[in-house]
Amino acid sequence: MASLSWKLGLAGLAVVAATAYAVAQMSPGHSGIHGGPDVQGATPQTKHDGSMHDRMMKMMQGHPGGMGQHGMMGMSGGMAGQPTMPGQDAFGAIQEVVRLLEADPAINWSKVDIGALREHLIDMNEVTLDAATDEKPLDNGIEILVTGEGRTSDAIKRMVPAHAHALSATGWNAKTEDLPNGVKHVVTSDDPSQVTKLKALGFMGIMVQGSHHQMHHLMMAKGEFAH
Repeated sequence: MASLSWKLGLAGLAVVAATAYAVAQMSPGHSGIHGGPDVQGATPQTKHDGSMHDRMMKMMQGHPGGMGQHGMMGMSGGMAGQPTMPGQDAFGAIQEVVRLLEADPAINWSKVDIGALREHLIDMNEVTLDAATDEKPLDNGIEILVTGEGRTSDAIKRMVPAHAHALSATGWNAKTEDLPNGVKHVVTSDDPSQVTKLKALGFMGIMVQGSHHQMHHLMMAKGEFAH
């Protein structure tokens, strides 16, 4: 996924370079990328103001998606009529966190760990899209076997037990039991209406409960939290 974002970024740079080259070729008195004689017999020289490099840099600096202060993707707001989506959800989540770090005058860059956040986002992708679930309704809640292979199994073991601890704030009772290829997740309640809700939510509905995920992402990037 990350390689796809880089490929799209490189493709964008190629378009900018090709456009700058075309503009340079159409400029009066300009005979090539490295300059050339304006009149027959003149000494070839590089024209600083008309070189492809200078033109490309000016175009990129003025373009909302250019390589400016905020990187290749530019600010998420962009200009009217310009794309604002980063094109990949994990890329966008990291981009948002990096901007928050850059806006924090007290940030300690020696502790920042964007790599840890990236690994967690990969775990989130594995659990959300690749984990297999077997849900069993209970009289007072729900029992869910969450399993997978390889990286998916590892991601389940890191994320699901950690989330079970956070569910205490909802008033539910949550516990996990380790399995060879995942975990058994049991969530119960003494409130019949909550039991009905738990069964309706199922695994992913329970996993998205609470607003702590975003704060954990920022803390991970700061090097202050890990599952």
